Amino acid sequence: MIKKIIVIIIATFALVSNLHASSDGELILKKNQPSEVRDCSKTFNKASFALNQGLDKVIFKPVASVYRLMPSPVKTGVSNSLNNLSNVVTIPNNLLQGEFALAGINAGRFVINTTVGVLGLFDVASYWGFEEYTKEDYGQSLAIHGVGPGCYLVLPVIGPSTARDSVASLANFFGGDAWYNVTVRNDTHYFRDSDYYLSKITSGVDFRAKNFDSIENLEKNSLDFYASVKSLYLQDRQQRILNSQKIIETQDDSDWEEIETQ
Repeated sequence: MIKKIIVIIIATFALVSNLHASSDGELILKKNQPSEVRDCSKTFNKASFALNQGLDKVIFKPVASVYRLMPSPVKTGVSNSLNNLSNVVTIPNNLLQGEFALAGINAGRFVINTTVGVLGLFDVASYWGFEEYTKEDYGQSLAIHGVGPGCYLVLPVIGPSTARDSVASLANFFGGDAWYNVTVRNDTHYFRDSDYYLSKITSGVDFRAKNFDSIENLEKNSLDFYASVKSLYLQDRQQRILNSQKIIETQDDSDWEEIETQ
C-alpha cells in the first residue's frame, strides 16, 4: 500500500508539471524533441540523479559487472523471458495505438514463448515466423494520441522520465499490467509480490549490463553527465514513439547475441 501511495504522489507531482495535449501530428513530434522538453524541477532532478548514481555505484554497477560474466545462454534466456513478460504491456498498447496486426503477432509470440518456449526462456516464436516486436508502453500511447511530454523528471531509483510517462505508469497499477495483476494486485496463490519486484530489478540489471561500457564511457567523457543522460534518454523516447529501430547510446536493449557480436 505504501508503494502505491509513493507512486501516486510522484505521478501527481508529474501531472502538475505541465502536461499538455495536441492533435497536430507535427506538433506532437516537435514536443518530443529533446530541446523542447523543459527541465522544470532541476533541483529535485539533480538530487534524484545523485541518489541514483550512488545506488548505481553501490548496487547496480557491481551486480551488472558480475551478471556480464555469466554464460551467454543464461543471459539470453533471462533477457528473452523479460522481453516475453513485457508483452503484457505491449499488446494492450498496440491496440490503443490502432496496431491491431501487431497486437495479434505479439499475442501469438507471447502464447508460443510462454508455453513452447518454457516461460519465455527460448524465443521459439521467432523461429516460427513471428517477427520480433517493438516494446510499447502507455506513455508512448499517450504521445501517439497527442499528449506532450510535459517536464523532464528524474525519479528516485526508477531514473529518467517525463511528466507524461510518470502519469502513464499509473496504468500499470490499475490493471494495465497483467503481470502486476497476478503477482501484486490479486492473490492468485501461484505468484508472490516479490516475483513482480524481482522481475523489475532483474530487468534493470540486465539493461545496465547491456549498456555497461557505453555508460562508463559517457560518464568519463561528459563535461555534464546529468545533461548527457537527459539528452540521450529524451532522444531514445522520441525514437520509441516513432517506432524507429535506431539505437541510442546507453539505451541499447537488444538481444545479448546481437550485443556480443557487435
